Amino acid sequence: MDLYFSPLACSMATRIAIYEAGGNARFIEVDTKAKRLTDGTDFLAINPLGYVPVIRTDNGELLTENSAILQHVAERFPDAALAPADGIERSRLQAWLSFIGTELHKGLFIPLLDCKAPEAAKQYAISKYGPRLDYLNTYLKGREFLLDRFSVADAYLTTVLNWSRATTIDFEHWPAVKDYFDRMRARPAIARAFAEEGALFVQEQARHKAA
Repeated sequence: MDLYFSPLACSMATRIAIYEAGGNARFIEVDTKAKRLTDGTDFLAINPLGYVPVIRTDNGELLTENSAILQHVAERFPDAALAPADGIERSRLQAWLSFIGTELHKGLFIPLLDCKAPEAAKQYAISKYGPRLDYLNTYLKGREFLLDRFSVADAYLTTVLNWSRATTIDFEHWPAVKDYFDRMRARPAIARAFAEEGALFVQEQARHKAA
């Protein structure tokens, strides 16, 4: 399996899932600003949309979109039990992946982090995030994970919550969210992913500055 990723982007959720599963993959870094791999290869030839994550499966198929990729990883490493097999629990997993992807990833953080986003879009996102985090905070009270055990949804949520560090969002106002985030970051697989991608992010920023 190959994972095309950008440091600290949403693709880190897939790296976390692979590490949690004890799996192996080839990690291929993408400069999403230049739309190229670090060896100069045109990334648009791999994903015409120009964003990560993308995986190349063991049989050579290309797969995009976080929800699909994370569930594929869970199915590729079934012994890790990173996703319920079926039934209502699988539907709950899909519900959380949808909530994270639409309400937090795209709805909140993309407008706040995109330097090209209009100020009106940023203000609209800010006006909406309180109720979303209130909902998440209420749900996480007394819970260790989003489901009954660690799942790919936790990998995705932890990745997205990490972006708050680049915004004015302060989780002190949502203590259950803060406790959850701190707890997830202490997991060995997640700590490893954060450390590795954090170092790569610093290198990427240095390259952009020098260009």
